Amino acid sequence: MIPVQLILKNFLSYRDATLDFRGLHTACICGSNGAGKSSLLEAITWAIWGESRATAEDDVIYSGATEVRVDFTFHNNQQKYRVIRTRLRGASGVLEFQIETPSGFRSLTGKGVRATQDVIIQHIKLDYDTFINSAYLRQGRADEFMLKRPTERKEILAELLKLNQYDELEERAKDSSKKFKFRVEDLERSLEAIKIQLQQRETTVAQRTELEAELNKLQEVQAFDNIQLQSLQVVQHQRQNWEQQLSFVRQQFQNLTQDCDRLQQEQLAVKTQLADLEAILNQQSEIQAGYTEYQNLQSQEEAFAAKFEQHTHATGLRQLKQQQLTKQINDIERQLQQTQAQLEALQQQEQEIQQTLTKSGDVEAALAQLAAARNHVAHLDQLQMQVTPLLQQRTTLQSQLDRTHAGLAARLEQLQSTENQLQRQHRRQPQLQQAVMDVGLQIEELEKKRVYLQRVQEKGQERRHFIERLQAHQRDYEKLLGELEQKLQMLQNPNALCPLCERPLDEHHWSRVIEKTQLEYQDTQGQFWVVREQMAVSDREIQVLRQEYREISQQLAAYDALREQRGQLAAQLEATTDVQQQLQQIAAEKEHLERSLQTGDYAPDKQAELRQLNEYLQQLNYNEQDHALARSEVERWRWAEIKLQQIKDATKRRATLAARKPELQANIAQLQTRIQQEQIDSECARQIAALARQIAEISYSSEQHNHLRQSVREAQSWHLRYQQMLSAQQQYPQLQARLQELAVAQTARLAERQQLANQIESIIQQLAQTDNPSAQIQALEQQLATRRRHLDEQIAKLGRLEQLAHQLETQQVEYEQQQQQLQYCKQQYRVYQELSQAFGKNGIQALMIENVLPQLEAETNKLLSRLSGNQLHVQFVTQKAGRSGKSSKKNAKLIDTLDILIADTRGTRAYETYSGGEAFRINFAIRLALAKLLAQRVGAALQLLIVDEGFGTQDAEGCDRLIAAINAIAADFACILTVTHMPHLKEAFQARIEVNKTQQGSQLLLSV
Repeated sequence: MIPVQLILKNFLSYRDATLDFRGLHTACICGSNGAGKSSLLEAITWAIWGESRATAEDDVIYSGATEVRVDFTFHNNQQKYRVIRTRLRGASGVLEFQIETPSGFRSLTGKGVRATQDVIIQHIKLDYDTFINSAYLRQGRADEFMLKRPTERKEILAELLKLNQYDELEERAKDSSKKFKFRVEDLERSLEAIKIQLQQRETTVAQRTELEAELNKLQEVQAFDNIQLQSLQVVQHQRQNWEQQLSFVRQQFQNLTQDCDRLQQEQLAVKTQLADLEAILNQQSEIQAGYTEYQNLQSQEEAFAAKFEQHTHATGLRQLKQQQLTKQINDIERQLQQTQAQLEALQQQEQEIQQTLTKSGDVEAALAQLAAARNHVAHLDQLQMQVTPLLQQRTTLQSQLDRTHAGLAARLEQLQSTENQLQRQHRRQPQLQQAVMDVGLQIEELEKKRVYLQRVQEKGQERRHFIERLQAHQRDYEKLLGELEQKLQMLQNPNALCPLCERPLDEHHWSRVIEKTQLEYQDTQGQFWVVREQMAVSDREIQVLRQEYREISQQLAAYDALREQRGQLAAQLEATTDVQQQLQQIAAEKEHLERSLQTGDYAPDKQAELRQLNEYLQQLNYNEQDHALARSEVERWRWAEIKLQQIKDATKRRATLAARKPELQANIAQLQTRIQQEQIDSECARQIAALARQIAEISYSSEQHNHLRQSVREAQSWHLRYQQMLSAQQQYPQLQARLQELAVAQTARLAERQQLANQIESIIQQLAQTDNPSAQIQALEQQLATRRRHLDEQIAKLGRLEQLAHQLETQQVEYEQQQQQLQYCKQQYRVYQELSQAFGKNGIQALMIENVLPQLEAETNKLLSRLSGNQLHVQFVTQKAGRSGKSSKKNAKLIDTLDILIADTRGTRAYETYSGGEAFRINFAIRLALAKLLAQRVGAALQLLIVDEGFGTQDAEGCDRLIAAINAIAADFACILTVTHMPHLKEAFQARIEVNKTQQGSQLLLSV
């Protein structure tokens, strides 16, 4: 994948940005921390795979924006593609995928984001995990592989190589194996149970015949008893009808008796009401006189009520007018109080102004002091302007002298250190000569072992080829044995045909064919076991060769380091020849520096200039403290200016107050006169007097009105008695008629009751003449029910026997089917057992990792030699001896691991003991080797390399080597992008993409 153009809108720290990659081969993305360098690379991964470092999907949207859009164009496999991904805040995203054609870009977008994502991965042959572990060396993840434990490294390597698909296949094979194992066990148990049940078939047929004969007899007896029961039920039904009729007539007789009693009680109630009405009608004259007196009292009370309304209205109106008058007087009094308060405030201001004017003499004296103080400060300000640049110049000269002194002292310390180091080198010359000889002997010994290792490797390859030929023979023999077994099974049939000519065989020829086939089967089986034995022996030989190869490889791990050490020792030995001359030069320079520091005769021109400045400053005689005191004196007399302004303002205000005072006094006198007029001669006062005269003319007495109301309440009882009299005059004739109607109804009810009594006596006689068959019916029903239950039990038993017979027939068929299934499941169980072992950690996965690691180790050391100047070497170890105290060292059990041995000029040591720069170079080499390996495995060319923040841990030499390594591998890639925040490193790259963060978001500047 080669980038062509990247267009960003509202992505992370970018508002609007466009980056054109055309013409860029090796480029540096530079800028300060947080400027948005890594966001450019995150935009590429988000556009293609929808993945970024943001925890939530909306976090990629620029703060304050509602929509994000990334448009990325790139080349892949000689074809140009374009990906456009957009997203609205709080909503789902949209993904478009296009391919360039002669007529323009053509859409390859699928139905939905997921379908389009699958199309993109299908075309570029890279998923997100493979990309970030190959082409994209992300920020902060360079040492992720090295910091893991050995077992975790192996898991990570397996994950990067996509070997986890074999774990899934292993689990699926195990699940299928378990499934078929459980199925075999279930089928075996089921077949055993069916076999036991099939033994009951003959017993079931005999029981069924016997049970059918017994059922026929029981059904005949049951039919006869049912006919007899029906005749008795007819007689019982007739008796039940007579009993129901008797119960109905008795109920009617009881109802008529209750009606007669009710009519008798109603007659007594009507007679009582007639007596009460006669008593009321006898008092008619007395009630009439009392009602007339009640009407006279009520008319008098109505006249007094009219006077009460007039009196109440006039009194309320007078109170309202009195409130209005009081409100008007209160308003005027409130105005009078406000005017008096203004007059008092005016008088108070006059007194304050007079006090201010009395202080004018003190203010004039203070103003004179203020003018003198300001003149003194102006003089000191002029001196300060002359002195300030002179003081700055003196400070600069003094700092320059201090730096010169410090530089001489540092140079003296450096010479002392160099002298000590050269003296140590001079003393180490014999040791270096001996070390060069020792290392040379070790290298000669290891070179012999390398030759032997090559022979072991050739022998191992010869053994593997031999095993492959044996495996081919084994498959041929297995196929032949299967064919011979099939022939023998066919010949077991008495009517079997000849396997060659397909003609019928007589007994003699049949025996000969059987014997010949069996002999051929035995010969083939013998050859098959010979091949298996040869394979086992070859496997053991290969295991021994592998162990020997590992031991020799471990011994040869130090070969490159020893060669590098020999070169370094030779260089150090050559450098010791010039040590004596260097020591003499250093001694002379040290003596000169010590004399200069003791006498202080360095930088004479600057020291003379400093003395002149000090003399001139003494002549000016400027003192910062005197200057500060003069300023404080000016501040102390500043109050005189403020007081002078206050006196001027007081003079103006006194004239204004003198004109305002007579006006306020006139207003007070006018308001007092208005209050007196409102109380005597206003419109409200005249209306109040008229209402008082009207109340006196009404002459209403509440005492007389209350006495009259009491008399009306006492006479109200005559009104109630008058109403009762009128009601009695209407009800008396109606009650007399109702009494006659009740007497007639009672006579009719008594006649009907006598008829019903005669009918009841007739029905009782008929029931006495007929016998009750209930006991016979109950006994017969019990016999029928008992026989019915027995009959149902026998029928159910017969049904169970028929069902059992049908089940036995079905089970016979099922028994044959399950036998076939059992054979199939056993075969499948063996197949999946072998598959689970093949897909396991010790099968295909271990073989693939062992094949990959030599390539990874070779590529890593090739890159590391460029980065470290042949100073570092890496070795991957996949097995080591276990920690078993009982076994000897030769017989120790080997365990799987993935240790990384790192060697430098001091030998092999732990990864944590290397410096930050060395550790990063090791991590960079391993990651880049992994990147190439992963790209080769997925079938994609690794054309793009991104190194994010790889320079921070490097010293100057390490940065130069890393840049040199990037330039050295530049020919292997179409585009290399490096990210750094170190400004001085961008000069090493001709093409630079500079990122700056502004208020409008991150901005890009491309320099080529």
